[in-house]
Amino acid sequence: MVKKAIVGFWNVLNFSRRLVLNIIFFFILIALFVSILSSEDEIIVEQDSALVLSIAGNIVEEKTYIDPVEAALNDSMGSSDEPQEVLLDDILMTIKYAAKDKKIKLLLLDLQKMQGAHLNKLKAIAGQLDKFKETGKKVYAYGDYYTQAQYYIASKADEVLMHPYGAVDISGYATYPLYFKEAIDKLNISQHIFRVGTFKSAVEPLIRSNMSDAAKEANKAWLDALWDEYKTDVAQHRGFDTSNFDEDMTSYQEKFAQVNGHSGQYALQNKWVDELASKETLRKKLIAEVGENLSGKSFKQISFSDYLTTLKPPFPIENPITDKVAVVVAKGNIVDGKRKAGEIGGDSTAELLRRARLNDKVKAVVLRIDSGGGSMFASEIIRAEVLALKDAGKPVIASMGSVAASGGYWIAANANEIWAAPSTITGSIGVFGTLMTFENTLAKLGVYSDGVATTEMASFSMLRALDPKLGAVIQMSVESAYDRFLTVVAEARNMKKEDVDNVAQGRVWIGTKAKELGLVDELGNKQDAIERAAELASLSMYDVITIEHKLTEQEMLMQKIFGDSQAAAFVSAYFAKDDYAPVKNSIMQTAHGLKQQVSSLEQFNDPNGVYAKCLVCTVSY
Repeated sequence: MVKKAIVGFWNVLNFSRRLVLNIIFFFILIALFVSILSSEDEIIVEQDSALVLSIAGNIVEEKTYIDPVEAALNDSMGSSDEPQEVLLDDILMTIKYAAKDKKIKLLLLDLQKMQGAHLNKLKAIAGQLDKFKETGKKVYAYGDYYTQAQYYIASKADEVLMHPYGAVDISGYATYPLYFKEAIDKLNISQHIFRVGTFKSAVEPLIRSNMSDAAKEANKAWLDALWDEYKTDVAQHRGFDTSNFDEDMTSYQEKFAQVNGHSGQYALQNKWVDELASKETLRKKLIAEVGENLSGKSFKQISFSDYLTTLKPPFPIENPITDKVAVVVAKGNIVDGKRKAGEIGGDSTAELLRRARLNDKVKAVVLRIDSGGGSMFASEIIRAEVLALKDAGKPVIASMGSVAASGGYWIAANANEIWAAPSTITGSIGVFGTLMTFENTLAKLGVYSDGVATTEMASFSMLRALDPKLGAVIQMSVESAYDRFLTVVAEARNMKKEDVDNVAQGRVWIGTKAKELGLVDELGNKQDAIERAAELASLSMYDVITIEHKLTEQEMLMQKIFGDSQAAAFVSAYFAKDDYAPVKNSIMQTAHGLKQQVSSLEQFNDPNGVYAKCLVCTVSY
């Protein structure tokens, strides 16, 4: 009776919750349609306008799928625990078209809400800004402060302005993963690790409380290369020497003391910024450049989101006649099964490649990879589809983004060519297995597992101690998997197996070094890879399409409604939201990083328990 009462109460509560949510949803839906129908649809770009490139969130290759209704409500209430994301392609397309648009006179970089991006993405934006400036149009940058990633883009501006009380935070690159050994020990969990490779540090967070010397050696090498690239680029942008960067606390303290601890003056003295100016000063400066807007209260301008709306059709239209180069994005952790956008499911990503193979108009494919790996089994399923594409006579170019390591390299290995950015983090050719048993945890609670089985193999359970013989079998399986990894790379890259082993063993490399070692064919961005794929397919006239995860009709409708800029504005009008403050931004990023690292432990779902994954292939900016 008690159980029935509890179940009944829960059903009533759950029904009431869904009823309230549905009522709220339909109210918003009706109000949205009224709002959209009663407002002006046309976005007007005034002559001699400034394009305000306001980038809010992390810059990504592919947006992580989030339920559009939940996202709209959470965003409007300021309660979302997921960072915002903006597509790199959208930024590049906006700058490209603005350069040719006679109504756009200049570009203002508003990077205050930009949360982060790897160096390869920053370089792509900087390159597009160069093309914008080649048309004779000016670029301004303004910020209350600049993070390291923000400043890389800002350094391309003709004038970099900052609030007098602001600061420029350029502190270099670092990788500080979380280590869980003591927590696992305190929970009395028996952790069984099986690995191959001197530098295979992916499992260290599970078996150590700090980074090993071998891992520090390897990580320091590629971090230094990444930092040198950042310094060289920014120094070139700003016209000063790389010695202008502070790399030790002593010199930083001395230089900071010279300006009496004034961070704004420190940035000005170091030539990080050209002028310390208030927002009012910026407003007057831009009014002098482009004139006043219709209200007379500010300068003529159009926002990034509004301008992008004028460039992208509400529903993509594909020309059924032209040949195609298809882009398939593989972004996120590689896990077994199917996954939505933002994660790589072995089955779902293989399906995208299969759709490209079965589409007669697709003549070549670019596999755009942004992944530190994961399930070896899932990686092999994806690699098999790459081989099938090649067998079908369709060339495949693997285009590496921020990171294409471990399983990310596995799925790239058999492409016709591998292209990487100079700053791409790649390699980490190695595998490991992990298994947790909870016999000691349960024993502490006075719970035990015992019984009989027809065979020794049938007696395995995560609730009992691991049989050493089974442990030896798993270790042999991992060693065999590593040997297969070496074989895959050696055959695909036309290298000797021992030569692959010398640069493998889980060691991480940066793109430029990977090219020297023969792991990469060419250095270039996604556009370079697309052009090369077209060349291999002998295409002179072609369209580029992105093969994306299919949504249900309901999901597409919801995305259209709640992704509309007017809809977003309407929802925000009903639910007030404060702007992100710098401190809140930092806390959100830290919390999300912690969440990602902890949740990554849940993604070990390889059916054989064998992984090709790099946990140190992320850096803090």
